[in-house]
Amino acid sequence: MTPIELTDSNFEEVVLKSKLPVVIDLWAEWCGPCRMIAPHIEKMAEEYEGKAVICSLDVDSNPEVPTKYAVLNIPTVMFFKDGEFKERVVGAVPKKVLCDTLEKYF
Repeated sequence: MTPIELTDSNFEEVVLKSKLPVVIDLWAEWCGPCRMIAPHIEKMAEEYEGKAVICSLDVDSNPEVPTKYAVLNIPTVMFFKDGEFKERVVGAVPKKVLCDTLEKYF
């Protein structure tokens, strides 16, 4: 399974109304570290299918969400639960860091 392609227009429906924890990978095509964590996000989409919503948001095409949540650096991975922003992890981190962060919200 691949991550859900998140946009400014579907953000509320996919993230804020989700009954499951949500992970959002904020990235850009030109960002090398973003490409480094992309495989982690794809694996998480498979491993957490049915348990969490794993999304990917291109910051160049969708500026509203990064602006609203004051995303200054990418890659940034944001975590939501019950429609509320909980925390963020910034930079190219190991998959274990992302999974351990997500596990807090089950």
